[in-house]
Amino acid sequence: MHRPNLRATLRATPSPTRIATPQRRQHLVALAAVAAACLLPSPAVHAQAWPSKPVTIVVPFAAGGTTDVLARALGEKLSTALGQPVIVENRGGAGATIGADYVAKAAPDGYTLLMGAVHHTIATSVYKKLGYDFQKSFAPITTVALVPNVLAVSATTPAKDVKELVALIKATPDKFSYGSNGAGTAQHLIGTQFSTAIGQPLLHVPYKGSGPLTTDLLGGQVSMSFDTITPVLPHIKAGKLRALAVTTAKRSSSLPDVPTLQEAGFAGFDIGTWFGVLAPARTPADVVAKLNAEMVKVIQSPDFKKRMQDIGAEPIGNTPAQMAEQIASDTTRFGKLVVDNKITTD
Repeated sequence: MHRPNLRATLRATPSPTRIATPQRRQHLVALAAVAAACLLPSPAVHAQAWPSKPVTIVVPFAAGGTTDVLARALGEKLSTALGQPVIVENRGGAGATIGADYVAKAAPDGYTLLMGAVHHTIATSVYKKLGYDFQKSFAPITTVALVPNVLAVSATTPAKDVKELVALIKATPDKFSYGSNGAGTAQHLIGTQFSTAIGQPLLHVPYKGSGPLTTDLLGGQVSMSFDTITPVLPHIKAGKLRALAVTTAKRSSSLPDVPTLQEAGFAGFDIGTWFGVLAPARTPADVVAKLNAEMVKVIQSPDFKKRMQDIGAEPIGNTPAQMAEQIASDTTRFGKLVVDNKITTD
């Protein structure tokens, strides 16, 4: 007896499910879109997934300076908040532009950050061929702290105030020089402005950071510095260095007895150094928002504020938009000072 081939029959028989009417095609397309949407992570899921590996904060100076101290203080607390190690990596040189260039070209994924500073807004006008645009190549996260700069000399220097220092410089100009963290930094700008104000050229000696600069200042290799308070404060308290004036418009709470340069008779001096964290441009907005939220919590915490007070810093913790506005304002302001004081990278 012949038995029909059921498989062949089924293959030959048109199946209702294979008839693709226009309505059915639209239905299938809609189902596929829903399925695809379910597979894509939402912004909230993306934010929760980040970070999944260590985060690096690049310090564009040698170890030991204010930028380095702030990055390590922030990184220690941030590591706990993020649940991932936060690594501080020093990439100094060329007035902080080498480290900035490295971060600007890093993957915009939130894992490589820059501890930037006011120096970068000055370097924009000093360096004519930078490989990045500080206002366009970075996504600001938050300003960590503001630190006043201070005119400091060795305790062996006879001058007890700015007036006596100026008299010594004019009497023996070849014996005086000032150190900075590099061409295009706040220290370089202040030193040049001071030199212009006293009408006497001063030899500029650039370093890769406050650590080596302070060592040479203590050793007498340079006569003075206009560095931030943080690296020199312990030596001032120990009597090894003498603070003659701060460069901001008001006195520092860490050195309340030290006058401002304006009080010493030099009008127009109001430069402090702010430090803040930035990510490469195009870093996802949710990652920037999470970094800002966690950093601000750290900056506003009592123990971090106490740490800042101990090193002469004022904690800030602002929004990305506020930091971006500050960068734009300082770039314009210091660009004029660079031109007026004829600052170059020589």
